Amino acid sequence: MDAKLLLLTLCTGVGLGFLLLAVRQLLAVARLWVRGVLVTGTVIPRVAGDSRRSGLVLFTDHLGRPVVVDAGAYGPLRGLPEVGGTVPVCYPRNRPTAARLWTPRYLLSPALGWFLTSTVVFACGTRLTR
Repeated sequence: MDAKLLLLTLCTGVGLGFLLLAVRQLLAVARLWVRGVLVTGTVIPRVAGDSRRSGLVLFTDHLGRPVVVDAGAYGPLRGLPEVGGTVPVCYPRNRPTAARLWTPRYLLSPALGWFLTSTVVFACGTRLTR
């Protein structure tokens, strides 16, 4: 089998896989937009021994139970305010532990990352097979 054809096939498959992950992320956001419950959460500090920079988000679900959401390592880059600030949180009605911050950077940055990765893989595949 020709090596260029194999490389093009491999890059096309990987690129389509990354593109599928981007579409899946956008569908999850759309599902949350249609069926999710939107509440306001408060950013609280982490425990003293934790070395991560971002805070945690505390909100109450539709049954009045407190729920804590970790915004992840890139929380400040994705629009998480400082400790004490408020942020909108959206979650599926039956799963408040699957909540997400309702900021455009937090919702769309994974999809953008997958899309850019698929674009780079497609470009590498077509460029290397010339």
